[in-house]
Amino acid sequence: MSGNIKLLDDVLAQAKQAGRAALVTYLPAGFPTVGDGIAAILATCAAGADVVEVGLPHSDPVLDGPVIQTADDIALRGGVRIADVLRTVREVHTATGKPVLVMSYWNPVSRYGIERFARELAEAGGAGCVLPDLPVSESAPWRRQAEQHDLATVFVVAPSSTDAQLAETAAAGTGFVYASALMGVTGTRDSVDAAAAVLVRRLRAVTELPVCVGMGVSDEQQAADVAGFADGVIVGSALVSTLLDTAGTAALTELTARLAAGVR
Repeated sequence: MSGNIKLLDDVLAQAKQAGRAALVTYLPAGFPTVGDGIAAILATCAAGADVVEVGLPHSDPVLDGPVIQTADDIALRGGVRIADVLRTVREVHTATGKPVLVMSYWNPVSRYGIERFARELAEAGGAGCVLPDLPVSESAPWRRQAEQHDLATVFVVAPSSTDAQLAETAAAGTGFVYASALMGVTGTRDSVDAAAAVLVRRLRAVTELPVCVGMGVSDEQQAADVAGFADGVIVGSALVSTLLDTAGTAALTELTARLAAGVR
């Protein structure tokens, strides 16, 4: 099975044609268990997520705030493995037909084997990988495999990036550019940093790729605000927090439906 980078491109293009931003949801694999994690992701898909990011839990998630760290810890203590992450991708994509990316720090991918990870992700129907801590200057081995297996490579940029760095990063990436709405780690915020809109404007000057904004979006109004200037709105911590606070997927479904309304 080839990867699904075209599916990702098409879904983002269709949202744009519809005059709205895409909703990208993030949940870690294996949280609270592998099976329950799959059910939770499927619930966000049914409630209006356009694109899914499956987190690969890591023992040292330097860019993640306390909410995602807590969820990762639960998943790791439950014994989650890369095979479970790939199973999650496969089951979600098979059930929904939606583009599913893995978000991972570089170390687990490198240790697993770059070619093996790319091949198995593509075989699972994955659309690509978000690699927040992989420098563009060190990314050629991964990008070769991603291209060979038809996977998107999504890099993360921050407001502190120079224009030259933005251009270099966007040129190396495929699928979309992940624009961090704020400096620091992931987590919900009371308002979306104004720097996000400036960062998107700067990216548009150097790339044709869609720009999706994440880190800090937690409710319908913030989703609507970001949708006013971005191609996609990425929500993670708010969803993870909801799942930490409530048993079952009802509250998760409700929040996702509100976010989906916000991006529209």
